Amino acid sequence: MAALEKGLAVIECFDAAHEKLTIADVARATELSRAAARRCLLTLTRIGYAEFDGKFFRLTPRVLRLGHAWLASSALPQLVQPFLERLSEETHESSSASLLDGHEIVYIARSAQRRIMSVGLSVGSRLPAFCTSMGRVLLAALPSDAARERILAGRPRALTPHTVTDPERIMTALAAAREQGYSVVDQELELGLISMALPLANARGETVAAFNISGQVQRTSAEEMVAQFLPRMRSMQAMLRPLIK
Repeated sequence: MAALEKGLAVIECFDAAHEKLTIADVARATELSRAAARRCLLTLTRIGYAEFDGKFFRLTPRVLRLGHAWLASSALPQLVQPFLERLSEETHESSSASLLDGHEIVYIARSAQRRIMSVGLSVGSRLPAFCTSMGRVLLAALPSDAARERILAGRPRALTPHTVTDPERIMTALAAAREQGYSVVDQELELGLISMALPLANARGETVAAFNISGQVQRTSAEEMVAQFLPRMRSMQAMLRPLIK
């Protein structure tokens, strides 16, 4: 099973910024020896999950089978999608749902009214949890020690002049999100972008996901977003709760 763990680590080191990698690149990113990285890459190439052009390795579309397996076996994305679409129609803002994975959030559903970020978002996209509204409500649902551990693991860095990177200030923001039941993040992820998120809990009260709406500061402020959209979002939250397993 150690070989499986190494193979998955190799797959995960490819991303939008690292579309193609050498054996040395993979060894460095995964902290594997060059020999182990080479064996993993050659195995992935042999079974069709990667391809090699003589210098660089890159993943093939076959890797999508791994993500599709989760989407096909989980009811949550299909459950929340129509709710997100209705929320977007009512607010004229983009809405999304995500899960917490380590120190990142992973998008599982999305309804986009317009492109509001410089980087396109879709199902499977990942963003740092510490500076996103969905990430903060998901981190707020964890015990404080576990939340702090994930924040530190992500090595917070400033993405804009507004990004809060001090772990103590982030923990204070989590406490506020926990108390008020929502989080608003104003231009910490990207300049001009503002978002508000609420947790999605099951009938037992366990937070399993989060959803948000995102807009541009030219159209709405944090105060206006809360006043205009929070009641709609709380209504959606309440409707979904008995449906989530």
